Amino acid sequence: MEKIEGLEESGDTSGRRLREDARACLDAAITAVDPGRLVRNVLEQHPETVPEADPVHIVAVGKAAAAMARVACEIFGLRVRGGVVIAPTDTEMRDLGNLRTFRGGHPVPTEGSERGARAVAQLVGQLGAGDFLLCLISGGGSALMTLPPSGVSLSDVRKTTETLLRAGATIDELNCVRKHLDLLKGGLMARIAAPARVLALVLSDVLGDHPDVIASGPLSPDPTTFSDALAIVERRQVRERIPTSALGYLESGTNGAVPETPGPDAPFFADVEVRIVGNNRMAADAAVREAERRGYQTRLLTTTLSGEANEVGRMLAAQGLEIKDGRGSITPPACLIAAGETTVDVRGTGRGGRNQELVLGGALVLHGQGPLLMASMGTDGIDGASHAAGAFADQTTIARAEALGLDAQAALTANDTTPFFEALNDLIVTGPTGTNVMDIQVVLIPE
Repeated sequence: MEKIEGLEESGDTSGRRLREDARACLDAAITAVDPGRLVRNVLEQHPETVPEADPVHIVAVGKAAAAMARVACEIFGLRVRGGVVIAPTDTEMRDLGNLRTFRGGHPVPTEGSERGARAVAQLVGQLGAGDFLLCLISGGGSALMTLPPSGVSLSDVRKTTETLLRAGATIDELNCVRKHLDLLKGGLMARIAAPARVLALVLSDVLGDHPDVIASGPLSPDPTTFSDALAIVERRQVRERIPTSALGYLESGTNGAVPETPGPDAPFFADVEVRIVGNNRMAADAAVREAERRGYQTRLLTTTLSGEANEVGRMLAAQGLEIKDGRGSITPPACLIAAGETTVDVRGTGRGGRNQELVLGGALVLHGQGPLLMASMGTDGIDGASHAAGAFADQTTIARAEALGLDAQAALTANDTTPFFEALNDLIVTGPTGTNVMDIQVVLIPE
């Protein structure tokens, strides 16, 4: 547990207790979506999902890829003929049997992302009707597995991704463009794998758990088109900043010179089953149970939280203050839980992420209005361009910052929230959690 600067010196035991309770709720959420346990539950409790006689090939992609693949290897043992795992650079890759491992980049692809994607394409392209392919997909897969089409370089895809991220594109928008600049995304991996039977176990990191959006839907029919991708480029006003080759490829698809990604009528999807095994609802429900166990009246606000992070934080703080002032639907001690994924329109070059911006926006509303605490973190343990998962804030945050000469509004303008919270010792640092179901927020209002 972090040292709470400024609270211990003042003897504010209630403030420390709120942070302990908030952290316990966040930890419970992470535990509930442990990817290895979720995979084991499906494969052991529903053995009919995997044919007994067929050899098993494994492709695991995403932030939880190694943990999911490790359990599959334990369960199937010598039946595993081979496979590919693509995970982030800091992932522990031990105990993965005869699976080939690659380390890719996120949120921007790297050479490892492309090497891993080529290995996946080679593996699934050799499968026949008697083969069984188990795909284990989790958040981050869009960047971690990247196979650009001919004429579009990895550098071009990187630049396109960075440009859209800085423009505040939503994950749905970003992945729509990614699907149309790739040879595996948007259902194309399913086409290559045919006629093998395919089962995909998916840990969702997107609002609504849409399989075609998670990891850009390599095994799912694509409801989007090249025209949709171009429209996003125009809507986000980044056309002049997109590499010429990437823009030209999208335009070629729109003109019919490049085949469209496959839709639901494609026959090879008949041999593909996609099953969601974990999502942010599981995480949020676990946080609710932990808060109730600790004596709070608790309300789950939403599992589809979205919008500009700073503004969302202000809204959550205002809802907490309504309860504090006796104008809410529940009474203190109370807890509000939310989950989802906000966005940031990046204007500066600082260090930080959407969770820290959300909390700092809330801190400006809470200034002098407490006692009340809010916390937000990415369930993967990584918040944007930061080593932290998220941050805490309460009614003392702004005052403590001002005492150190820190300007909260300037930190938001520069997207430089990590140094701000680091100086206050208010960062939530977990390291990579091995899972990823978007973000979770906790607001605690004491009695």
